[in-house]
Amino acid sequence: MTWIATKTYGAERGLTCALRQWSADSHCALIHGYSLGFRFTFAAEQLDGRGWVVDFGTGGFGQIRTWLHLVFDHALLVAKDDPALSELMRLSELGLARVQVVPGASCEKLAEFVWTKANPMISQATKGRCWVAEVECIEHGANSATYRSPDAVLRGLRTEVLNQLLTEVG
Repeated sequence: MTWIATKTYGAERGLTCALRQWSADSHCALIHGYSLGFRFTFAAEQLDGRGWVVDFGTGGFGQIRTWLHLVFDHALLVAKDDPALSELMRLSELGLARVQVVPGASCEKLAEFVWTKANPMISQATKGRCWVAEVECIEHGANSATYRSPDAVLRGLRTEVLNQLLTEVG
């Protein structure tokens, strides 16, 4: 069996940032701001000694929480391929913005970026017992995007199939 636990780190947590979708053919190409939220789905084949998938305190999620604030709180997120990258970096040099260069500024790319950082953190904290199955990046109540790791999907599927086979044999 695969156990699932979710943690929502919502917009009320203060991950206020600005970004732009430089390639958009709309007002989204302009710098605009959000208080981003993230929803994490954790999975494990075994629960820990307390009966948990993951510790949402300092022993598990805490490192992710700290990293989220370091990257997103009061930051200007700039896509690494933004043609105005050098001009936007100048805002940092002038002390006008805390610029964070990210793989992409869409919810989709931010969800994937957060997953690439959070999964190794949670794996290390749980000694490989738990993994991040997916991360949802939430702009506001109407817009979000989810990155689901193909490896996490396969790992969960393998566990379910193995359990089913064991049940049928046993």
